[in-house]
Amino acid sequence: MKPAIYFDELENSVLECLLCPHHCRIKPGDAGVCGARINKNGMLYSLNYGELTSIGMDPVEKKPLYHYRPGKSVLSVGSWGCNMKCPHCQNSSIATKRPRHIQLVKPTQLLRIIDSEDSWGVAFTYNEPTVFFEFILDTARVAAKSGIETLLITNGYIESDPLELLIQSVSAMNIDLKGWNDDYYLKELGAKKEYVLRTIERAVEVGVHVEITTLIVTDKNDSMEELEEEFKWLSSLSKDIPLHLTRYYPAYKVEMPPTDVKLMKEARKIAKKYLNYVYLGNIPEAEEGNTYCPECGALLIRRKGYSIELEKLDEKGRCTECGKEIPVIL
Repeated sequence: MKPAIYFDELENSVLECLLCPHHCRIKPGDAGVCGARINKNGMLYSLNYGELTSIGMDPVEKKPLYHYRPGKSVLSVGSWGCNMKCPHCQNSSIATKRPRHIQLVKPTQLLRIIDSEDSWGVAFTYNEPTVFFEFILDTARVAAKSGIETLLITNGYIESDPLELLIQSVSAMNIDLKGWNDDYYLKELGAKKEYVLRTIERAVEVGVHVEITTLIVTDKNDSMEELEEEFKWLSSLSKDIPLHLTRYYPAYKVEMPPTDVKLMKEARKIAKKYLNYVYLGNIPEAEEGNTYCPECGALLIRRKGYSIELEKLDEKGRCTECGKEIPVIL
């Protein structure tokens, strides 16, 4: 166990965790909402420090990050635990409990693995990185000294102070904005949307490369009016934020049919009124993942599955047809 960084001591040995907006008040012997932080003898500990449940090389497009090192693979690792309770979670086996089989590593050991795989970076993904905070922080700091980039695939549910500390060493984030309805966030996911919006705003403000994913779930967050409000809000930050609209499939506790493809395409059509780069995920048509120039319409990056080809995009990230600078890091 690793001592946690963010908590306060209350009366009767109760500890208040300050890592995420839940502010769990944890009695001795108990764990917080995420399951990964425990009050042991009046001290808060991380239970999953260095515990990896998944590790392997993935295309960066799988994160999904389409405008960050396109076509390259990155070492991807995950631990266990999560601070949201999504009923349609696709990684419930590691999000809801500690699995039996783990690999225990130190930050320096993970760096050696990154080096052995000849990876330019490490992506913390699969489960929620926030609840893996201390290990990610330690790893990101030593990785930065070696020129290794740190990526986070996160639900964005983290308090301001730990976020400020962490993003000093983070290069790119894909943040799940799971819908626009406040009741959906609260009743279905057990969280408050406002804190996710705050994370997105801050990450964009400090210059971290940010892409957004919204999983559209049948009859849950598929209101076109609400989605349009989300798109408007994102465009108020930047029209160049890449948005991934992902089709839901039944998983974990949810058995509703997959999202209608026509609905997905309608959502993309509306999003394109406000944002320059909108992609559809879990949709069979290959062209839904292509990147086009918002100025002249030229095909910049052709995607087929996780394979990519640079078309009308030069090595400096400019459209070769009209010269427009494209927000992509090659």
